[in-house]
Amino acid sequence: MTAVTTKRRLSDVSLENGTSTSANKRFMPSSSNIQHDDEDDEEYISDISASPQPIFDLPVAANNNQWQQTITKVVNAVVSIQFTHVSNFDTESSLVSEATGFVVDATRGLILTNRHVVGPGPFCGYVVFDNHEEAVVKPIYRDPVHDFGFLQFNPQDVKYLQLSQLELKPDLAKVGTEIRVVGNDAGEKLSILAGFISRLDRNAPEYGSLTYNDFNTEYIQAAASASGGSSGSPVVNEDGHAVALQAGGSTEASTDFFLPVYRPLRALKCIQESKPITRGDIQVEWQLKPFDECRRLGLTPEAEARARELFPNKIGLLVAELVLPQGQADGLIKEGDTLISINDEDISTFIKVDEILDANVGKDLKFVVQRGGEIITQTITIGDLHAITPDRYVDVAGASFNNISYQIARCYCIPVKGVFINDASGSFEFTTYEKTGWLLETVDDKATPDLDQFIEVMKQIPDRSRVPITYRHVSDLHTEHVSTIYIERHWQTTFRLAVRNDTTGLWDFTDIQDKPLPPIEPKPLNAKYIDIPFSDETKSGCSSLVRSLVQVRTIAPVPMDSYPYRKEICYGVVVDAENGYVLVSRRFVPHDMSDIFLIFAESIDVTAKVVFLHPNQNYAIVKYDPSLVLADVKTPKFSTKPLKRGERSFFIGYNYNLRLVTDDVKISAISSLNVPAASLSPRYRGYNLECILLDSKISVECDSGVLADDDGTVRAFWLTYLGESTCDQSNDRMYRMGLDVTDVLNVIESLKKNTIPKNLRILEAEFTSLTIYQGRTRGVPQDWIDKFEEVCEDEIKFLTVERVAAPTLNQKKIPLKTGDIVLSVNGAIVKNMRDFKEMYTKESLVFRLIRQKKEIEITVPTIDTTTINTSHVVFWSGAILQAPHFSVRQLMEKVPSEVYVTRKSAGGPAHQYGIASNSFITHVNDHETKDLESFMKVVKDIPDHTYVKLRIMSFDNVPIAISLKSNYHYFPTSELKKQLDSEEWIEIEHKQEEETKERK
Repeated sequence: MTAVTTKRRLSDVSLENGTSTSANKRFMPSSSNIQHDDEDDEEYISDISASPQPIFDLPVAANNNQWQQTITKVVNAVVSIQFTHVSNFDTESSLVSEATGFVVDATRGLILTNRHVVGPGPFCGYVVFDNHEEAVVKPIYRDPVHDFGFLQFNPQDVKYLQLSQLELKPDLAKVGTEIRVVGNDAGEKLSILAGFISRLDRNAPEYGSLTYNDFNTEYIQAAASASGGSSGSPVVNEDGHAVALQAGGSTEASTDFFLPVYRPLRALKCIQESKPITRGDIQVEWQLKPFDECRRLGLTPEAEARARELFPNKIGLLVAELVLPQGQADGLIKEGDTLISINDEDISTFIKVDEILDANVGKDLKFVVQRGGEIITQTITIGDLHAITPDRYVDVAGASFNNISYQIARCYCIPVKGVFINDASGSFEFTTYEKTGWLLETVDDKATPDLDQFIEVMKQIPDRSRVPITYRHVSDLHTEHVSTIYIERHWQTTFRLAVRNDTTGLWDFTDIQDKPLPPIEPKPLNAKYIDIPFSDETKSGCSSLVRSLVQVRTIAPVPMDSYPYRKEICYGVVVDAENGYVLVSRRFVPHDMSDIFLIFAESIDVTAKVVFLHPNQNYAIVKYDPSLVLADVKTPKFSTKPLKRGERSFFIGYNYNLRLVTDDVKISAISSLNVPAASLSPRYRGYNLECILLDSKISVECDSGVLADDDGTVRAFWLTYLGESTCDQSNDRMYRMGLDVTDVLNVIESLKKNTIPKNLRILEAEFTSLTIYQGRTRGVPQDWIDKFEEVCEDEIKFLTVERVAAPTLNQKKIPLKTGDIVLSVNGAIVKNMRDFKEMYTKESLVFRLIRQKKEIEITVPTIDTTTINTSHVVFWSGAILQAPHFSVRQLMEKVPSEVYVTRKSAGGPAHQYGIASNSFITHVNDHETKDLESFMKVVKDIPDHTYVKLRIMSFDNVPIAISLKSNYHYFPTSELKKQLDSEEWIEIEHKQEEETKERK
């Protein structure tokens, strides 16, 4: 079977110059599967580079003066469309891309293009004419079924080009007609491709499920090898008339598929005459099938003979392929029925069906079909296609919903009823790999048959509630899923209804509920623990350690500090049951802009709050209210003696199935190391660690746990460390190692006094191990080697400076240099990472070093760790901005600005105009923006829909200048700030030319 793809499919393809497009280049088939004879250059005139001279002065068709004149006329009407689909809606995802369109009414500024370009949801874009003038466009119509839509621009915006328009002449499309497909590629190259129409009666191509597909129309077929950005191109004949609209093509042949312009012509006339564009349907998908197949399905010889006589140029008739349940034709027409006539008018084409149905919306028509050799007559009420095409969506709890569309229902033969989750994120994130295709059936045990009922149910749910829901995926309707979800509406506060406005081209937003109902006050609960059973009495002391382990669930709604995960589950250790403190890996609790839940004995659910984040040892401390937990939670006994290599211990932890497992283990190594950095997207990692490694397969299966002696004394915490990043988030590298209890004892002792460590300090440098041989060759004298050999017990090594972090803009870089070999700190020999522990309390340390084979002594200042945690986040033009977190500074020598782009939204201006993640904004409109405060002072005064000049420095210190057009309607400016006194996050919304309002 020939593989078919559309010019609109999202893919990476090779361009003719050998470069690769990004995933943003949406409207492109794979060029590797499209071939033509290079010797036929006179027939395949393509990729004429844009230049200052008029494009039509170039040799379009040397032997055909008529075609040259035609192309001269056509190119002024063809435009490149640069656009974004702002948000997920129905079958479409938010994206940035380009396509082609052409002017069909220069006076009114009407442009015809594909429906999959206009999209069913929010659209923003502009067009570029042949002389590179630009004009903003707004969508005014997208067909519910067929692949066409209209954009409109203000003709007065085009000042230097004489506008022209193309006439739509669908009747001129004939088999054998020579045509040209005239398309733009990003406004930079004009592609003029030649071909001949070979078919007029092809069924609409199928592009797959859960995406837009045209149906119930003929398609025109030709061999034109149309390529990148050609969706929406006019297909013109020799006289310059648009006889069809480019829509899709095959990747395994030079075949292209064009939409006939009968329906676009009717819609255009309706727009010009200010009439509604009525669209009728009976929720039946028809397929054009040849007469022999119709005969096998029950068409009588008499009916076939009559049809062949009436329609001598037709190959077959329309046959019902799919009848939607609960639709107008349900029970009246069945799959396999051959359509004979509608209201006594004989039918042979989709075009005639459209004409009749569109003119009779709401009326009863007589349908005659043949079924098994019998004539069957049915009276069917014609439905309104616009009524089953969603034009509203709801954003709430981080997810987006709309009524199910005819597109989705038709793909899976289900009724056009129900709530469709077009973006299953936030509280409704069921999986990380499937964000769309879900049908919501109930929320909080209340039915949600449509969007209005769903809104009413969500209004009544308090914030921070856990509610049951039932849902299905359209690809597996046999399976009903039942889950309990957490409703989070305090970080993601939006609860709004968006309604399409075809007059303005925007979607109008209405706030449904300013604030959710307050959370329900928790009540103390009891739960029973079951201790770990042991047949060996020597380990009976470990039985009760299960009472010190608690499940930790994290929800991080904002990707602050480049943390890539939203919902995580692991286990932590209760280090102080009396005051309610739990130690947990920072792999699962990366920062304090999070919701934390602790589950005791798999029974009691209690909220917790992040109170301490260790800067380098990969653990966090969270606090809960112990009065809410009546279960017998215990604080374990902690050892004061560090583990050593070769010691045996007992492992208690939880594997990837969250199942408790135990094992006798042996300490294979105590290593001084740093977790490798994620250079693609720097995020928190452990460094300057003294880590415990195990010689056991259980160590790679368990994300969390403890190492204990037989009497239950805890010797180490088993933690997961987040390592290198990959393009595929699911393959991010994880490291599982132990952290000795003795490295945490000082913090635990403070917690027992109900005191949170506030004045912790660190060195802005990373150290790594060096063998004695390497140290000797780099200049360490023998007397120092002798000293190390005398004091080292387990492993003889030096520590050398691996990396020095970039300072903040108001600080100086510390005097350590990469390659320095550390001999002593404050007079004490440095054998391992623990020997730097004085940095946590001292404002400076005296280092004795070997640098370039010379022994030197320097004083190195430490920094206050309260300054390195992120406390301010800005949302602007679809970009998430913050001060560069410490993991960024660790990988740089100099920070160009403290306005760091940590993430950007798909479909936003930041994405559309090329702001890269992990870059720095240094200037806005030539005003220097050293930090977020100075940045906000500049952008708050920038009007909506204006171009902003940005100077950006990439992570690799490459300067870039771009312009970006603001769009506050869809991407308003807001901030999240942490209050120093209460340590609560406050949201600040900025409305253009309106007062700023604050909301907790």
